[in-house]
Amino acid sequence: MTVPLAMQSTPGSSGYLDMHPDRKMSFFKNPYILGLAAVAGIGGLLFGYDTGVISGALLYIKDDFEEVRNSSFLQETIVSMAIAGAIVGAAFGGWINDTYGRKMATLLADVIFILGAILMAAAPDPYVLIVGRLLVGLGVGIASVTAPVYIAEAAPSEIRGSLVSTNVLMITGGQFISYLVNLAFTEVPGTWRWMLGISAVPAIIQFVLMLFLPESPRWLFLKNRKNEAVDVISKIYDLSRLEDEIDFLTAQSEQERQRRSTIKFWHVFRSKETRLAFLVGGGLMAFQQFTGINTVMYYSPTIVQMAGFEANKLALLLSLVVAGMNAVGTVLGIYLIDNTGRKKLALFSLGGVIASLILLSLAFYKQSSSSNVVYGWLAVIALGLYIGFFSPGMGPVPWTVNSEIYPEEYRGICGGMAATVCWISNLIVSESFLSIADGIGVGPTFLIIAGIAVVAFLFVFLYVPETQGLTFDEVELIWKERAWGKNPITQSLLEHGSQS
Repeated sequence: MTVPLAMQSTPGSSGYLDMHPDRKMSFFKNPYILGLAAVAGIGGLLFGYDTGVISGALLYIKDDFEEVRNSSFLQETIVSMAIAGAIVGAAFGGWINDTYGRKMATLLADVIFILGAILMAAAPDPYVLIVGRLLVGLGVGIASVTAPVYIAEAAPSEIRGSLVSTNVLMITGGQFISYLVNLAFTEVPGTWRWMLGISAVPAIIQFVLMLFLPESPRWLFLKNRKNEAVDVISKIYDLSRLEDEIDFLTAQSEQERQRRSTIKFWHVFRSKETRLAFLVGGGLMAFQQFTGINTVMYYSPTIVQMAGFEANKLALLLSLVVAGMNAVGTVLGIYLIDNTGRKKLALFSLGGVIASLILLSLAFYKQSSSSNVVYGWLAVIALGLYIGFFSPGMGPVPWTVNSEIYPEEYRGICGGMAATVCWISNLIVSESFLSIADGIGVGPTFLIIAGIAVVAFLFVFLYVPETQGLTFDEVELIWKERAWGKNPITQSLLEHGSQS
């Protein structure tokens, strides 16, 4: 990609930072931006906690409700109703973000999540529980759109990948905490009610903390609230870089306001470069789910039991180890994503995922025809390897790439659409996994997922660009070049004219 000279002087670009190395930000340099990312990332923790907690709670819900125990469909519905809610939440989340701001969207998500958690904890029957799961899903869906965009828009470009990945760390951390909670409440009366109800606590914490945090500076500039935006970015950048950032965002925001006034939902598909960006972003989200991660996280205790470890508590304990590996792997991903790059990390991750899934499939094939406990342990080891390879790469990369590949005027819409793709894919996988495993066996099911991972590897290799260290404008130029060749600016103007 050829970067114009004017763009090389854009604050945060590689050319700018080469000219002013003293202005480069490091991950731990500014506690304010770290705190902002951590609080926004609590939305990711809610996502992760809900993903993990239902896998353990389901073991005890089956003990309390006979109709759930006797119906795989009801079990899958209890798990997947939250995902159905998340699809709706993500679909409207982009519009909520663009209209009311990232902060208001986060507060709304928290309120909905809290109501859902209370309803789940008090559910007298499986059907009220399902309604509570739907509400929780709505909150998680809105948060899944909001947190990555909020963090990305506040983050300096040179550490944007690492900061957005903290949201993924919160997701995996939430899953780990959920397994700790599952273990802690195994002997407590009303086991699953505590497991599900306690999820309201982080939502309450985020709601309170978010009241004291600012709106995204880019959104404020876009809404012509420059004084508020300047106040925010003055806490992020040193004085030596602050003026350059303000001048750049002021000039850019006026152009974006003019473009955004004419933006409609269907323009995503009429604009060639935005369409290409969404196909990559949406494709990454779909492959993240279809390569099996949330199958493993939702059903890991059940998978461990399928491997021959029947006791609920032992299944939860082994699943806790899997969740711990997921969190540790994400920490590694935070370091690697801004050092090795998004694309290399995703390819390495998928290579390991393919090998792990083949090993997992083989273990279940052997275990189904033999009572040898070795194959049960082999399945658990393969499960751990799968998480070890997935979590540093295909965990954070899709969310990071989706937070940075869309033009400003499309960022909310496309972010919401990509998150919706993620949740629809998640729903398909979680609603079908147990039924397919019952029908053809666990081994063949994981072999199918391995085949999908091979397709995902080819997709990343052929279509995903490297966005490491690029400003939003430099990333936008990638799509212009892919759409129109080496003279993108003229061609883009021609296309814009044809739309109007």
